[in-house]
Amino acid sequence: MEYLDFELPIKELLEQLDKCQVIGQESDVDVTNTCEQINQKLEETKKNIYGNLTAWQRVQLSRHPSRPYTLEHITNLTKGTFLELFGDRGFKDDKAMIGGLGKIGDQSFMFVGQQKGINTKMRQFRNFGMPNPEGYRKALRLMKMAEKFNIPVVTLIDTPGAFPGIEAEERGQGEAIARNILEMVRLKVPIICVIVGEGASGGALGIGVGDRVLMMENTWYSVISPESCSSILWKSWEYKEQAAEALKLTSADMKRQKLVDDIIPEPLGGAHYDKATAFKTVEEYILKAFNELKDLSTVDLVSQRMDKYSKMGEFNE
Repeated sequence: MEYLDFELPIKELLEQLDKCQVIGQESDVDVTNTCEQINQKLEETKKNIYGNLTAWQRVQLSRHPSRPYTLEHITNLTKGTFLELFGDRGFKDDKAMIGGLGKIGDQSFMFVGQQKGINTKMRQFRNFGMPNPEGYRKALRLMKMAEKFNIPVVTLIDTPGAFPGIEAEERGQGEAIARNILEMVRLKVPIICVIVGEGASGGALGIGVGDRVLMMENTWYSVISPESCSSILWKSWEYKEQAAEALKLTSADMKRQKLVDDIIPEPLGGAHYDKATAFKTVEEYILKAFNELKDLSTVDLVSQRMDKYSKMGEFNE
């Protein structure tokens, strides 16, 4: 297990607990009470740390290297039924954007999402989860296919942003994202969006328009990353913690502003501490959202989705 800087007190207590247990195994000393005390202190420390996370600490958790990425979510949700589909039929297959058909229980879904990769080699292969225009065009192709066969769409969002390279701009990055937003607003099947990690800028919004938008507890969703915001406003990355607070990018902030519909709770410490529970909870929330949408007529579905996004940004001082 890798530990973030604010998790170091937990790491120290776990090391003390391990040493205590080793002493008990290798000697005749009764360490039961000592181990219980350390365990109690450990639980209290966990509750104190994870119950009072700052916005920046949640950003760090969303990027934790052990956190389950999109493909791991899909594999566990579909339990062997996932069939990945490739290519945008225009340029090439973008490895940062994955998609395909799979079942949750007896219900088929079209899954689309960004994949970061789990080690250095795979991250390079997946372009660190930053799609090119062909990635968004592949996503749109799959969503239009789902519409043709009346299959609901689930998108899993985890990206630091769309790829900002010159070649991406030359192939129409902005147009590809804008086209996806337009088409998703009027897609004639239910769309359920789940933010499972980072939700940055237009890169996230390109597959983020849905009837239900759900955020896992320790994720973030914003027009810009805290580091980039800090570098623009303060000309330095040193103010990223202040930027994270000011951006109001946590799941609680997003729910309060009515920009997302629900928050998916995570195990104490984050999804990586208990992946099985995290996957099961995500499944339950997806099915709950689908059951709320499945009986709506096409006209009502699209109308409600348009109304939902038309009302965003309204506020009273």
